[in-house]
Amino acid sequence: MHKYAKGPSLAGLDISSYSTDELRELVSKLLNRKIHGISFSPYVPGQSPGSLLTEEQIRERLSIIRPYVKWIRTFSCTDGNELIPKIAHEMGLKTLVGVWLDDDLEMNDAELKNAIQLAEAGYVDMLGVGNEVLLRGELSAELLVGYIERAKRALPNIDVGYVDAYYLFELSPEVTNACDVVFANCYPFWEGVPIEHSLVYMKDMYQRVSKVSGGKKVVVSETGWPNEGPSEHGAVPSWENAIRYVLNAYQWAEDENIDLFYFSSFDEAWKVEKEGGVGACWGLWSEEGRPKYA
Repeated sequence: MHKYAKGPSLAGLDISSYSTDELRELVSKLLNRKIHGISFSPYVPGQSPGSLLTEEQIRERLSIIRPYVKWIRTFSCTDGNELIPKIAHEMGLKTLVGVWLDDDLEMNDAELKNAIQLAEAGYVDMLGVGNEVLLRGELSAELLVGYIERAKRALPNIDVGYVDAYYLFELSPEVTNACDVVFANCYPFWEGVPIEHSLVYMKDMYQRVSKVSGGKKVVVSETGWPNEGPSEHGAVPSWENAIRYVLNAYQWAEDENIDLFYFSSFDEAWKVEKEGGVGACWGLWSEEGRPKYA
């Protein structure tokens, strides 16, 4: 395993003594040995959720990240997103397939039906039923558990879980108990944590979920740091901070044998409307597909 030449501390890598070229080299080495996983949405400029996706654009976007990752995580099984798992498997990638749930119960049924069909066809390695639907307040815990149980009954040989902010697994034990595997989103940035404390803070997020998981596997399903945009209290977006975060996150995950999915593959301009100026700046690649850090 590659280790930092100048040695990480408890708080992670101090990048103050590294040149820009040295930082790019560290990111290149990280990617070239393949990170565990990354969140993947194939949207191109001008598209957003609800846009119909084509097989051609999915292949084009996957081909950019394919050499550098082992797993991808998807968010939906409709509007063309259901094409992603098969193409990913053809490219040798494993899939954490997402079922998008919200307060549209008819669409929820379509999402789950498509996901089950994909799994039965052999294109799903793990299934995430719902993404932050409790955080958004769109479904009750009882309804959510019902969807999780439906997926588990249909797919007894697939690990099924739910994706949400880490602390909601403490607040919703019935959901945690229903999962085969717990998918926790951990963002020190959104809690205003300065970069120098972010690694220790994320470790605590992970441990809090682990304590209530009942011994089940806990996966970091999202984490990341933006390179541009307004600060979130003490959390400051910058090119250097984003590099420090991704290096520290994966070094910790590798050392502790934790499965971690970085957010995200590409910058996505559509997210500005919901997340403000930082929304478009979470990718390891630009919206056009250029590497930002390596």
